[in-house]
Amino acid sequence: MVSVPAVPVGGLVMCHPHPLYGGDMDNPVVIRAVEVAQGAGLATLRFNFRGAGHSGGAHDHGVGERDDARAALAVLAARVPDGHPCALAGYSFGAWVSAHVAMAGDPPSIAALALVAPPLGMLDWGFARPAPHTLLVAGTRDTYCPLDALQQLAERLPGAERQVVDGADHFFFGKLYPLGTALEAWIARWASGG
Repeated sequence: MVSVPAVPVGGLVMCHPHPLYGGDMDNPVVIRAVEVAQGAGLATLRFNFRGAGHSGGAHDHGVGERDDARAALAVLAARVPDGHPCALAGYSFGAWVSAHVAMAGDPPSIAALALVAPPLGMLDWGFARPAPHTLLVAGTRDTYCPLDALQQLAERLPGAERQVVDGADHFFFGKLYPLGTALEAWIARWASGG
């Protein structure tokens, strides 16, 4: 789903959590992130990975999903004025896919990266390397993203910002607004050329 304001200041593609566990573009965390981005004047695109929701194809364990994210970025970039930044964000499995795309430098035009509740306790993050304006955000009660693992990842990514949402679990039940506040501050930094 694409939303483009009259004069976007940039763009954000948001990737959803694991489709084999019910994740899709209508997830509350995905919707909250997109709402915050739209409030900041960004064009946004949220989509279903292959095989999720009504999309075609089948789950590809993160490989084909990287192509899906790249295609979404290309679609959104075509809707954003030249010279305006585009960012990539993902929640849970979507954070892992987003990190693969952004940290590989492909496409190289990604201005910022937000990893919301990255599943550090479930998936291999050995590929991780610095990317521009990286935000790592998780809750204090997230068993899939232990805070010590989040800190270790932050230390491996010089310049990355780590934000912790007090009392939030992996699903941010009752904590979507504090999550939104962290995302708002992150957007303000890169969308303004910070």
